[in-house]
Amino acid sequence: MAKKISILIVDDEESVRDSLYNWFLEDGFHVECAENAKRALTILESDQFDIILADIKMPGMDGLEMLRRIKLIKPDSIVIVMTAFATVDTAVKALKDGAYDYVTKPFDPDDLTHLIRNATKQISLVEENETLKQKVTSLENVEDLIGKSEAMKGVLKQVESVAQTNSSVIITGESGTGKELIARAIHANSPRKFFPFVSVHCGALTESLLESELFGHEKGAFTGAMYNRKGRFEMADSGSIFLDEIATISTKMQVELLRVLESKTFMRVGGNKEISSDFRVICATNKDLKSMVEKGTFREDLFYRLNVVNIQIPPLRDRKDDIPLLVNYFINKYCTSMNKPPASIDQAALNRIQEFNFPGNIRELENMIERAIVVGNGKKITLKDLPLEKTFVSNSAESLDDFERAFILQILTKYEWNISRTARALKVDRVTLYNKIKKYDLKLADQ
Repeated sequence: MAKKISILIVDDEESVRDSLYNWFLEDGFHVECAENAKRALTILESDQFDIILADIKMPGMDGLEMLRRIKLIKPDSIVIVMTAFATVDTAVKALKDGAYDYVTKPFDPDDLTHLIRNATKQISLVEENETLKQKVTSLENVEDLIGKSEAMKGVLKQVESVAQTNSSVIITGESGTGKELIARAIHANSPRKFFPFVSVHCGALTESLLESELFGHEKGAFTGAMYNRKGRFEMADSGSIFLDEIATISTKMQVELLRVLESKTFMRVGGNKEISSDFRVICATNKDLKSMVEKGTFREDLFYRLNVVNIQIPPLRDRKDDIPLLVNYFINKYCTSMNKPPASIDQAALNRIQEFNFPGNIRELENMIERAIVVGNGKKITLKDLPLEKTFVSNSAESLDDFERAFILQILTKYEWNISRTARALKVDRVTLYNKIKKYDLKLADQ
């Protein structure tokens, strides 16, 4: 995270305060301590803390009363209660009063570390959505999204219309067309805009990992489950959850997802407690789900539950009027991030770019401009800065799969089949790249 997380420790035992203070200080947190609840509330009047660790049993005002007062002042505070006298009733009462979680003394270092790590992730998620809110300023005018072509105007009208509803949405389109950006625009223009936008890349996870990622798990639920973990559905409460590559989920996960969408309740893996979460689901895929339904590989009931609204994102070759806008946007973006002086593009270079069909769509265009900014020596991108021969795929390919196969092979060749570097260049994860290599049966000899 960009800023240092701050922690306030509230405990009447000096030894506990000292040990936790030194522990978190070494981990890079900003830490302060208070010996009782009254002192802690005084500190909180003038200072803000991301996480508050509070003992329940303290002389005078106890931790539960302090928790209630903190929640009145700042409802979104993350308060973790500590106790040496843990009972189910105590834990339930603390959680009902708004505690993020509780931990028992003596502390298990791994449990406490993972608990703080999960809390910082939640803080990061809230800050990410606050940043998105500020950037988009509620997206009352979604035409701030890059695109003035007729094809994109239709998409933007759909975004404006569907954003005000709670309906499920499926965003379809080729890889690299910007489906997640449209999902974020829907969320940011909706009544849920001040709550989390949670993104899950379904295609990058195995069935068991996806189940844990979505539903969370209890400590001891499986080998390696050393702590309780909230799932993405739980994190998305009052907000939106974006399920990318929805077509890749297994039949078992399709059944579980359908049940969750219908009831908005679920249980963590290894748990027996029903958890409720009010979220809106937005999905994306580059596959033909209706065709998959006909073939029996995707459940018909789940398809119709998700496909209340369908937004089709046009490929870049069908919105070439937007290419100059996108090129200028990416030039400004990378000049700024690389601390380079403002640049522009030569008309001949722009014309050459507009002639290409871009099988990798906007993602491919962005990679091209980023490279041009890196290798270019002047204030203007010219033809020599564009990797025309090396990375432009032949227009003779007969299908999208042909384009994608050739493009991935060329990038693999460029980076000498280094999977990590190739995945970074394509802006996908390693699992997705391995799946593409397997799908197209790519081999080193294909060069």
